[in-house]
Amino acid sequence: MRKHLQGVDHAVIAVADLDRAQTDFEHLGFTLTPRGHHTKGSENHCAMFPDDYFELLAVPVDHPATRYYSDFLRQGDGLAAVALKTDDAAAFHAEMNEAGIGCEAPVDFSRPVVLPEGVRDAAFRIAQVDVAETPGGRLFVCQHFTRDVVWRPQYLRHANGAIGLQSISIASDQARFAAVCGAYERFFDLAGQRCANLPTCLMATGNANTPIRILAPSALAATYPCARAPARRLPCFAALHFRVTAIGPTQQFFDQTGIAYTAQPDGSLAVDAPVSHGLIIVFTPGPAIEFAQMPKSPATRTIR
Repeated sequence: MRKHLQGVDHAVIAVADLDRAQTDFEHLGFTLTPRGHHTKGSENHCAMFPDDYFELLAVPVDHPATRYYSDFLRQGDGLAAVALKTDDAAAFHAEMNEAGIGCEAPVDFSRPVVLPEGVRDAAFRIAQVDVAETPGGRLFVCQHFTRDVVWRPQYLRHANGAIGLQSISIASDQARFAAVCGAYERFFDLAGQRCANLPTCLMATGNANTPIRILAPSALAATYPCARAPARRLPCFAALHFRVTAIGPTQQFFDQTGIAYTAQPDGSLAVDAPVSHGLIIVFTPGPAIEFAQMPKSPATRTIR
């Protein structure tokens, strides 16, 4: 595993209409932070969990730092990027250069946050990996300088019962499945765990248990039999799983609020497409995914 990667920090859902996305995700039971305005012109709302979060991101102003998202949105809303925790974005950038993996120089962002004690800036530094290195979407690292500004107690409780990000799925076409797996193994400097029965590769992302799954078409259909697959060109970030303590209260909330969902064979609930903004959203009961420590060599491990 790369030295300066520490698990998933947040997922970025790019949206063309931030007002509509805010309404839809609040209807889904997420408590969203007030709208943020970044120094580079982008705008967002976040749904915070104790260890991670997801971000609804709009880019009304063109800027080189956010052009990837403008280009992404030409195919519609969806899960555009995954941010990984880092203790040192500059050191991560140096590590990528040493490994021959394309990575942009670190960039500092901030946004003002209105707090009871006054306005403070949420400040962070990112280093974005070249999109060609990670088929399916963008990966970048995020180094937070003001965690106390971003993680506020009033935003950590959600009516749908979500307590964190559980996993992220990438959909790949069959022809490029091996190449996509290899690209992520190279990026993380870690072997993926392959499933014995379906073309699936599970990648650890660092200290936290929020893995990335890479699925060929047959595995995607078997994993999400009742959900509508994203309409984007493959490979793409296809699904975002949220962890809940128990699925019963989540199902009760959806029934009470009229949210359409389908029950998955594993007991999880997949939200129907009209309010999912281009991705498969799944609520999964239970603890974080556990899997064996994986070696740095490219050898394959098998999940049975």
